[in-house]
Formats: sequence, structure tokens, C-alpha cells
Amino acid sequence: MTQPAICVTTMRKRHARAALVIERLVNPKPWSLEVLHSELGLAETRAYFVAMSDRTVVGFAGLMMAVDDGHVTNIAVHPNWQRQRIASRLLVALTRAAIERGATALTLEVRLSNKGAQQLYRHFGFAPVGVRKRYYQQPEEDALIMWAHDIQRAEYCELVAALESQLPEPVVVLKSRRVSSNEGFACNSVADL
Repeated sequence: MTQPAICVTTMRKRHARAALVIERLVNPKPWSLEVLHSELGLAETRAYFVAMSDRTVVGFAGLMMAVDDGHVTNIAVHPNWQRQRIASRLLVALTRAAIERGATALTLEVRLSNKGAQQLYRHFGFAPVGVRKRYYQQPEEDALIMWAHDIQRAEYCELVAALESQLPEPVVVLKSRRVSSNEGFACNSVADL
């Protein structure tokens, strides 16, 4: 059985409700629609992406820029779509966005119990640097702080390119297009670019 094509596109407000469905499924203390809309309104310092299969949002991710550091605010994949390399696709998109915006380093927090996510981040060059006590609530848990430094260097870009080459298809961040109301949302194909 072949895996359905996944496209990554810039998140728009019209994707927010679908992203929040995923957020509620994977995060015991999810963001509100208002918070997500506020984040999307800060385009100068934020970058958000959705992963889509046909017209279905199956994952989303966000980046917050602070001077020359990029902070991964979240990566969430619908439970039915996990373990299909969607988080890897989203992390490629976030990494590229951070580099394009001049970041020299990336950081994030991850639950100490989330070994799968930690392994993904290590593949992308993140290393643990400390622990934030009781960072997460419901259930209360410490966060592992991870950093990837020197992301502008050729070696880091080569690492990300090598990881991307292992994906079923290259990550091409598409601009979403307007479609008629009876079509719903669709991603452009690479041929449309």
C-alpha cells in the first residue's frame, strides 16, 4: 500500500480549527483558537505550517523568531497519521524558515517522557542542554531543553538535506490557493508552481 502524498503549506486562519482538533488530541493543555489566530497575525516573527493529505490537515508546526534564534513552538501530528514522517517534513519546513529569517540557532522544549520526539530532534542536530522543572501541566512534567547551533553553516544545511532525502518525497512548501467553496481547500501541485 502506498502512502498518500503529503504537502506542506503555510498555515492560514482557515486551517486553524483543523490544527486545533489535532492540538486537542495530542496536548493535554491545548492552545485556544484565539492564541493560534494571534500567532498567525505575527508574521514578522512567526512561521506556521500545516501538513495536508488531500484536503485534510494532518499536522502543524510553528516557529517563533527571537533576534537570531528560532524557537520551535509546537509540532503536532494527528494520532492516526503519526509514524509516517510528517513531523520530519514539518521540521524541515521550520528549519528552512528559520534559516531564511537569519536564525543561527534553533531551540525547543520537549517532555522528558517523549523519547520519540527527542530522537527526531537529535537527528536534526538538536542536543539537550538543560531541564525546565514542571514546564508542562496536566500531567505535570519537566521539559528537556534542546538546541541546534550554527544552522546557517553548510554542514547543518547538508544534514537537513540528507534527512529530507530519506523522506518519501521532497518537502516543497506550497502556497495555498483559493478554490471554489464547493471544492474546499487543496494544495497546489508542484507542477502548478
